[in-house]
Amino acid sequence: MNILHLYKDYYPVLGGIENHLKILAEAQADAGHQVTVLVCNPGFKTQTEILNGVKVIKAGRLTTQASMPLSFSQPFILARLRPDMVHIQSPYPLGEIANWLLGRAKATVISYQSDIVKQKTILRFYGPILRRVLKAADGIITNNPRYLETSAWLQPVRHKCRVIPIGINLSRFKPCPSAPSGPLRLLFVGRLRYYKGLDTLLHALTRLPQVHLIIVGIGPMQAEWQTLAQQLGLAERVTFAGEIDELHLTDYYNQADVFVLPSNARSEAYGIVLLEAMASGLPCITTELGTGTSWIVQDGITGFVVPPQNPPALAEAINKLVSNPSLRQQFGQAALKRVQTEFSQEIMVRRVMQLYEELLEQQKRVYFK
Repeated sequence: MNILHLYKDYYPVLGGIENHLKILAEAQADAGHQVTVLVCNPGFKTQTEILNGVKVIKAGRLTTQASMPLSFSQPFILARLRPDMVHIQSPYPLGEIANWLLGRAKATVISYQSDIVKQKTILRFYGPILRRVLKAADGIITNNPRYLETSAWLQPVRHKCRVIPIGINLSRFKPCPSAPSGPLRLLFVGRLRYYKGLDTLLHALTRLPQVHLIIVGIGPMQAEWQTLAQQLGLAERVTFAGEIDELHLTDYYNQADVFVLPSNARSEAYGIVLLEAMASGLPCITTELGTGTSWIVQDGITGFVVPPQNPPALAEAINKLVSNPSLRQQFGQAALKRVQTEFSQEIMVRRVMQLYEELLEQQKRVYFK
């Protein structure tokens, strides 16, 4: 099968969707499919390379506005390609519009990762186009049933939607055989964006004098949150570790006792880092957003789910795990079992390929009618 993936960025850019796309594309290439990834280059020039069997075309980028790259060359490159299947990661308005107008694939799949939440002005103009793009797609993947239930954008095309949870490479993560010594360590991993809710976690930490927090990641909110940690008197108990490569990230999971994802908006549609923490045998604490976070983490089974932007509730959940090592172990073991059963990359790739084959078969039947 000739497969084209369309998105804004790809490895070595680090991020949840970028990592997911890399896993999917490389697994498909390993299975013998012809796989191309079309994204935008950080610079002005278009570049093409082969990475682990995947042809990666990075179209020249003019600039980036509202988290979206602007590229004149990407739509024209797309128009010249003739894949069997194009798979778009959404939200990505440039790619979605370009494929809708210029795409030549036999079938189109859109992975609907999140509603457009922050860019209200853009959505006012793009909303009507997005509805047409979703209606024109042959299939839509949503990564969890909660988002399918709560997204107003998906309801009109619900009949096209298939729930396929994002999976991870479980072999990368192993539970630590012995508990780390010293004060209990909380871990956060992710891009430091507004919706990650680290301000809530920092305020919660003021109620937990015996806890140390390690923050892995960089982003636009880093300076503001570093200042907040100092203002709250937490400078000695909060470590901003910066960006960590894949090889060493597992060490941070293994040195932690509890993983916390305190997001505060529906932009946090899934939470791949929760899967990585669970695969490392960690209990998780996250927030109820009506998205995948409270579906991945089962409240009272693999961790705790608390209201967003509520430091007292978050501190209480953390304290329950701080004061109860056996509960941490119980939740961590349940988390490991859940991720091994439901969230492996092998299961994900198999489900995606089954959808591709079904949609192409439907197109073939329509063509020969």
